[in-house]
Amino acid sequence: MSIELILGGARSGKSRFAEQRAHAHGGPVTVIATAEAGDPEMAARIARHRADRPAHWHTIETTTALAATLHKACRPEACVIVDCLTLWLANLLTDAPVGLCAPHDAATTPVWQIEQEALLRALPELPGTVLLVANEVGLGLVPESPLGRLFRDEAGRLNQAIATLAERVTFVAAGLPLPLKPPPG
Repeated sequence: MSIELILGGARSGKSRFAEQRAHAHGGPVTVIATAEAGDPEMAARIARHRADRPAHWHTIETTTALAATLHKACRPEACVIVDCLTLWLANLLTDAPVGLCAPHDAATTPVWQIEQEALLRALPELPGTVLLVANEVGLGLVPESPLGRLFRDEAGRLNQAIATLAERVTFVAAGLPLPLKPPPG
């Protein structure tokens, strides 16, 4: 089992880098895509990503049930790319009431928090190689809205938690991979 977190800004080359790592893996590849085509421009982006992938790679689209999808997709000889965690989190937070930063009891735990916890529990148990693509959103301005700040904070927390679990963490800037956490050994 191998986990790699690939971080970067928008249009930094992180998805391309994940695809290069999957090619180098040599086994079967599955891409778990989390984007929703909510408008024509996003639909075009999704189509471009699909067209850029090798035809023999399998694609699974899910907007929220990431842990369950990973359990189905991961196999010992396979490489799975999750592209991307940031859109997945945004999908989960879209309907979240504002002000959910405080801890909640089990009866009121929001769905986004339940799904995040399920993902963090699942990752160490999964066979094969998992490449998780995420945006680094903490380098910009403080968002104006409470939901924007919640998103930024939760994306940062999620990236930190996954970086702790990952054997390798790579930051991609201007298409250049910068190792943050090289693999042990």
